[in-house]
Amino acid sequence: MEILRIAALALLGVCLIALLRQQRPEFAPPATVVVGIVILLVVVQRLGSMVAVFAEAASGAGILGDFTGLVLKITGIAYVADFTAQACRDANESAIAAKVELAGKIIILSLALPLVTSILQTINMLLD
Repeated sequence: MEILRIAALALLGVCLIALLRQQRPEFAPPATVVVGIVILLVVVQRLGSMVAVFAEAASGAGILGDFTGLVLKITGIAYVADFTAQACRDANESAIAAKVELAGKIIILSLALPLVTSILQTINMLLD
């Protein structure tokens, strides 16, 4: 099971970071980010197949490719913003983490506006 590999990697990283924090505390935050990136890289391998399945399902349902790409882009932005904010919090920089989350939300909202506009136009056409 892949989750066991990830859990083992995370626990090993936590133990090493705890030791590092005692000996060289200035290296602990970068080490935390490195462990997080390694875990992320393990998971990203699955992402390609998931995107392909999502695109195929959307195509079969007759959903335009533009909207499929938009949903994938928004999902990616949400994950990147969350990962970055958590890394900032791990480095005791909660103010920067909050700014990253705000930036992610604003970017997502700006990307979603065409989709929301299209949905509202479709509802308006159905009501007329």
